[in-house]
Amino acid sequence: MRFALVLVLAVALSACAPKRSTATDEADVQAAIESFYAAMKKGDPKAAMAMIAPDAEFVESGRRETRQQYEESHLPADIDFEKDNTGKRGPWTIKVNGDMAWGIASTTYDAASVPFVSTQLAVVTRGEDGKWLIRSIHWSSMRL
Repeated sequence: MRFALVLVLAVALSACAPKRSTATDEADVQAAIESFYAAMKKGDPKAAMAMIAPDAEFVESGRRETRQQYEESHLPADIDFEKDNTGKRGPWTIKVNGDMAWGIASTTYDAASVPFVSTQLAVVTRGEDGKWLIRSIHWSSMRL
């Protein structure tokens, strides 16, 4: 009897829980990542860093950087690059697992000096406020 009551309560409570759409979550994760890149393209470091979690880490060319290190030393160069170069980004692959997600895409740059492709892997988490923030980005590039 007690088991049946617990089962009925569990089913009733799960029916009241808000349902999350995987497609909606994937779109929200992609929007968070693209907001970061759009802010860099516009030259807006404050908006770019608003998409980055306080404890985020960045990886590029074998180096790890904290959020602060990235913001102070690396972000200005990334903003200059994004403003001066136009790349062709392929489709994002987004995978969501609860409040954690990752997105990966490759961008081809036909830069006058050296054409190359850059693959971006972003780890994104949803906070208690429902907002998706980037926790880590790993950039990997190669010449074409």
